[in-house]
Amino acid sequence: MLRTARQLASLLTGVALLLLGNGLLNTLIPVLGGTLGFSSGLLGAMTSAYFAGFLAGTFIISALVRRMGHIRAFAFCAAGFACLVLLLSLTTQPLIWLLLRFAIGVVVVGLYTVIESWLNSQAEPQQRSSVFATYMVVNLGSLALAQQFLQFRPSQSAVLFVLVALLVCASTLPVLATRMRQPEVQPMPRLRTRRLFQLAPSAGIGALLSGLTMGAMWGLAPVYAASTGLGAAGIGTWMSVFILGGAALQWPMGRLSDRHDRRIMLIVVSALGAIAAALLPMLAGFPITANVLLFVFGGMAFAVYPIVVAHLLDHVPAEELLPASTSVLLVNGVGSAAGPLLAGLLMGSLGTAWLFGWVVLCMGGTAGYVAFRLLTFEREQTDASAFVPMLRTTPTAMEMHPVVDAETEAEATTMHQDER
Repeated sequence: MLRTARQLASLLTGVALLLLGNGLLNTLIPVLGGTLGFSSGLLGAMTSAYFAGFLAGTFIISALVRRMGHIRAFAFCAAGFACLVLLLSLTTQPLIWLLLRFAIGVVVVGLYTVIESWLNSQAEPQQRSSVFATYMVVNLGSLALAQQFLQFRPSQSAVLFVLVALLVCASTLPVLATRMRQPEVQPMPRLRTRRLFQLAPSAGIGALLSGLTMGAMWGLAPVYAASTGLGAAGIGTWMSVFILGGAALQWPMGRLSDRHDRRIMLIVVSALGAIAAALLPMLAGFPITANVLLFVFGGMAFAVYPIVVAHLLDHVPAEELLPASTSVLLVNGVGSAAGPLLAGLLMGSLGTAWLFGWVVLCMGGTAGYVAFRLLTFEREQTDASAFVPMLRTTPTAMEMHPVVDAETEAEATTMHQDER
């Protein structure tokens, strides 16, 4: 048991270093792009390219891992990531940055897939819930801490690009040093998006609109923060407050959703997020009040997707849990790819503060649609699953979700007994 814990710790250390690098890069690009004169639409397109690459990589990376094995695939993707980041530092051509961002999305999903499938295979059944929770804490904590590297004064130099490359390369060290047996990569369940909307329409629409919201925030929030007069250090702190709000408020919002119809909580969380987003630009001149609103907004925005997943799992038959959860991931990913581009065009036409106009539209749309469903369609929440704080990463992470994992284990046990 102790040895397994040490081995899992090495993988989680690799995750932390990887996310320190990637979290820094995701904020650094819009900050540097702004200093280079890139428009909001162009910066949004770059974030869309990243999420499009992430989505495309989801479908192609499994073959690479099967061919190379987990360790070699991780090293391959990490080396590719580092090379792509260093190439970013050598040019300021927007088209090249777009292509590099797409390629970075592909290799990043490869890194996530290796780590998550390894964690999933090595954790004992009784440890799965705690491993999943720890993994999500490491994700959010690393993303929040990564923003503080912006205090090292990025300007237009290559220093922070080199730092990102160093962190990504360092993430390979604990993974390459592990003695854990490499797991088998399972084929991804067949996606049935239409079935998702038949089983839980509120989950499908909520996942799409959450992707449209969060994709825009990841790519363009630093652009808005810079427009308010914040320097690089201030932008880093601003993003950290947003992420920490998500880390702190996901769990209490989710626990409330365990006690009520999750659609009610989706309405409440989305409406509160929309209100906080609407007030943020108006109160930007009052730093303490603005930070409190940002913290609340982050908590609401981050809570939508896990409540959506919990609502879906409440109403999906056990045999369809994994395909349905993979489908909701795909829908959210499509939203994440489209959101930055659309929000960037809006900001370019009407001003940077319209980032929050976009957010109000998306989160308000979620609240409105779910309220319509609640008023026109009654459904009972039977055998409700417990809320689990989470981020959207890859389908492999969903296999670690305690509810999906428990149902999969039960199904495997039943099949084994039937065979006997």
